[in-house]
Amino acid sequence: MSVVRGTSLSGYQRLVAELGGDPAELLRAAGIRPQDVGDYEVFVPYRSLIVAVETAAAATSTPDFGRRLALRQGIEILGPLGVAARTAATVGDTFTIVETFLGAYSPAISARITPSASAGQSFYAFEILIERPPPHPQTTELSLGVSLQVLRFQLGSQYAPLSVHLPHQPLTDTADYLTYFGCRPYFNQPTTGFTLRTADLMRPLNQDALAHQAVVQYLASITTHQPGMTQSVRTMVRQLLPTGTASLELIAAQFDLHPRALHRRLSAEKTSFGELIDGVRRETAEHYLRDTDISLSHLTRELGYAEQSVLTRSCRRWFGCGPSSYRKAVRSVPPSQPGQHLAPPDRVQSTTC
Repeated sequence: MSVVRGTSLSGYQRLVAELGGDPAELLRAAGIRPQDVGDYEVFVPYRSLIVAVETAAAATSTPDFGRRLALRQGIEILGPLGVAARTAATVGDTFTIVETFLGAYSPAISARITPSASAGQSFYAFEILIERPPPHPQTTELSLGVSLQVLRFQLGSQYAPLSVHLPHQPLTDTADYLTYFGCRPYFNQPTTGFTLRTADLMRPLNQDALAHQAVVQYLASITTHQPGMTQSVRTMVRQLLPTGTASLELIAAQFDLHPRALHRRLSAEKTSFGELIDGVRRETAEHYLRDTDISLSHLTRELGYAEQSVLTRSCRRWFGCGPSSYRKAVRSVPPSQPGQHLAPPDRVQSTTC
């Protein structure tokens, strides 16, 4: 599943605005809701992350945009994974944790320590796992910049690797890379990452064994439990509906599947893409009509509809009445007393719409 946590774009809106760009427009064009930026509980398509970062660099004429954004992020964007990393016994243990549980933050990327041909050295290798990603030099530099932030969090603010390896040509003067990373840069490399001193990986950290054990157990539980394709697609549909881009083709692409392959996977789970998107729209409409004063025009956009008349027809199909009537019906039911429950929406509408 080619997604990443919303915290991957922490600091994005403020940086773009400071550089004279329009963050809301750039996010919209990338298919990302502004409210999802910085939210760890939300996944965004990794391809959308790439588009948002690369277009921001172009729109603001900022060739080091990825490096600048990385300075506004740190180990905290990793959520529980970051907690496990900073409570490990050694720096090397941190990388073992990251390699094992990085999927909790994003299954679209890989980060691992590999042996180096030179004695006393190791290599931190970063890789984007999605097939045929769009050009992403800024996104690569963002990822390396955040990785450097994590290293400096553990080893001191002045820490520098032995060298940094980038898969693309320099985006600014080579001297800028030397200043930023504190080490010699190598460009057009087959593998992305840092050369590190093996001795640095053995440095002890201020381990909190109890906190570390608890968060590792939590990470193990959420990464070993793989939800079915149905739940994954529902999550993606819920996030993409307001952008108007929740199509079978786009969502299949986020899973690196052909649309027909996704259709077969959903069929094996006794559902279809049409049923899923209709179900998510109904649940979303129920929530907004029952619990908020959102306007019907706003709700229309939240559900990914082009016209309010489509919302009206859908509500009549779901609830037996239009959205305004349904809102009045569910709000006319008196609050439940302790130990009592409201009738389900279908029962409410059948007697009051």
